[in-house]
Amino acid sequence: MSSNLYISGLQSRSGKSLVALGMMEQLSRKLQRVAFFKPIIHLDPGHQDKDLQLIRSRYLETTTIESMFAYSADQASQLLAAGKQEELLEGILSRYTRLSEENDFVLCLGSDLEGVAPSLEFDFNAEIALNLAAPMLLVSNVKDQTSQEILDSFKGALESYRHKGCEIVSLILNQCNLATQEGFLYPLIEDLQTEVDLVFTIEDQPGLSAASVSEVVHHLGAKVLFGSDQQHRQIEHYEVAGTQLRHFLPQLKENSLIITPGDRLDLILGALVSFKSKSMPHPAGIVLTEGIFPEGCLDQVIEGMGSMPPILFTQEGTYETASKLNKIHTGITQDNQPKVAAALGHFESQVDAEALTQKIVSSCPRAVTPKMFEFNLIQKAAKNKQHIVLPEGTDERILKAAEILLKRKVAKFTLLGEPKLVQARIDKLGVQLEGATIVDPKSSPLFEEYCQEFMGIRAHKNPTLEQAKDIMCDVSYFGTMMVHLGHADGMVSGAAHSTMHTIRPSFELIKTKPGCNLVSSVFFMCLADRVLVYGDCAVNPNPNPEELCEIALCSSETAQAFGIKPKVAMLSYSSGDSGKGEDVELVRQAVQLAQAKRPNADIEGPIQYDAAVDFQVGKAKMPESTVAGQANVFIFPDLNTGNNTYKAVQRSANAVAIGPILQGLNKPINDLSRGCLVEDIINTIAITCIQAQQVSEQSTNAPVNS
Repeated sequence: MSSNLYISGLQSRSGKSLVALGMMEQLSRKLQRVAFFKPIIHLDPGHQDKDLQLIRSRYLETTTIESMFAYSADQASQLLAAGKQEELLEGILSRYTRLSEENDFVLCLGSDLEGVAPSLEFDFNAEIALNLAAPMLLVSNVKDQTSQEILDSFKGALESYRHKGCEIVSLILNQCNLATQEGFLYPLIEDLQTEVDLVFTIEDQPGLSAASVSEVVHHLGAKVLFGSDQQHRQIEHYEVAGTQLRHFLPQLKENSLIITPGDRLDLILGALVSFKSKSMPHPAGIVLTEGIFPEGCLDQVIEGMGSMPPILFTQEGTYETASKLNKIHTGITQDNQPKVAAALGHFESQVDAEALTQKIVSSCPRAVTPKMFEFNLIQKAAKNKQHIVLPEGTDERILKAAEILLKRKVAKFTLLGEPKLVQARIDKLGVQLEGATIVDPKSSPLFEEYCQEFMGIRAHKNPTLEQAKDIMCDVSYFGTMMVHLGHADGMVSGAAHSTMHTIRPSFELIKTKPGCNLVSSVFFMCLADRVLVYGDCAVNPNPNPEELCEIALCSSETAQAFGIKPKVAMLSYSSGDSGKGEDVELVRQAVQLAQAKRPNADIEGPIQYDAAVDFQVGKAKMPESTVAGQANVFIFPDLNTGNNTYKAVQRSANAVAIGPILQGLNKPINDLSRGCLVEDIINTIAITCIQAQQVSEQSTNAPVNS
């Protein structure tokens, strides 16, 4: 029987979806096979359940939606009304059992049976949890409640659930507002901890309950006339506009959704001008009501505006539209990744999910899967936030990745580029980068200092001041100098620049760390069921035996640092003593050097790729080897072989290639592929943060000369 957990709310809209998302993130870091199960689902107007869509898209892409639930709310209500509760429970248990047999853990999300008496809903969730033998996590929305109300609510629920035989492992007080926290939070928690050990609070975060424009479109059934690429914008206020423009503009608030009849061209144009203004509030969008499309020159005005807020169109009247929006039920949806990132960051900062996971998970398979690897990167990076400089401040992918990592509270950022251009790009994309700093190298107060430092480092080349100024205007050099002087902890670039443009400054300014004679690289190759390390596929064209030895040892250390126990295969076209030739001898010499330096390490070679990865082939060709058939770190003999192999595996096996990750430098600088995706950038920044943490730890632990 697999392990499981049943999350249940004490009222509708308790916030249990946020808790389910946070727990799924944590469990996916720990376990190889995690399933998600929602006994009863609520279909929205598009006949989808938001929770299932979100969890499936993020964690369970190969799982069918149909296997993740048992009944729709309508089906469940019909069975209950017909007195067929046993049939309903049997159907739920049957669907759950299939998941539990195939997975290590099943996370279950209880249901809000809207339209059903609260007592019946309570009994129903208790009975499901009991039949699934699932411990329960209870979530309550305590916003604006008194301590006595919160205490009474939880103690009443605990008494009732325990009376039915349910085990309660944790309580979560969601949407705690400041009055609650300042007035009586800690005595309240102490009271609750006499009942349940693990009690957590999640502060109220208005942005998580705010609707996005896309949710409004869905809720109203509205048509998007303009600004379809801006539907992720968050709405903080709803404003019905019907007055004259001179009265409307002073009342306008930041991130408002303006609701106005379609014939009020004056208000529409006023809202658009406000959006483009630097001194006025910026609307999140406009809803045109009454089925009226504004006549005149609106199309021409909009065509020449560039970035603009979404403009929606509905046949409903203004009053009816405003009434509908007062009843909108917002959520965390798969199409709003910044909100997903904000939700995860908020949950992880408030709840000790590690302690909760340890309490509920009975056994954890430890094989490192790609999902586990990627999730652990974020977790490790967030433990000690580092300052990362991003030279490509106008690149759309860079900005979107930075937004997500800021919301996940993983790193601090400096964006390089002309502030007006960077800010214009941010505004057009609608990304939220509060806290990020924008720096123009040419106008930075550090520019002169950087030029002088460059001249000192490169004194053997006799650069002039003018040459230094030209070089320091380059964002790659400026960003690298920030890292060199400790004004940033690491740099990630390459989305719009070549590899050499990105890493050449690091060779000149950062240089290699003690004990290293060269800079090399690895790729983390995330296959379907495992993570492999490939090196060197990006930097050194034809390494000699000493260099190949150093690449192998550095790659082994990198793998170890990221949770992969290294078994190193140094590749060639023959295995063991079977082949001869100059290229094989080069690898053999490198292996001998590496084994002499690390006698207890698992390093093997020369070895062919098939013997390194296939246990049967490895057993036949090198029966005494501890690496053959089990290798996870692969060292290629030259750049030509390595670069082509990683790209072949990436494309043919649909693998995610994270890198190149540079190793051997004093401080972390990492390169991106110009074809990189937002997810690639997120992973590379997380790795850079972890490398920067290691540099900081090494510096702290270094002996002090007396």
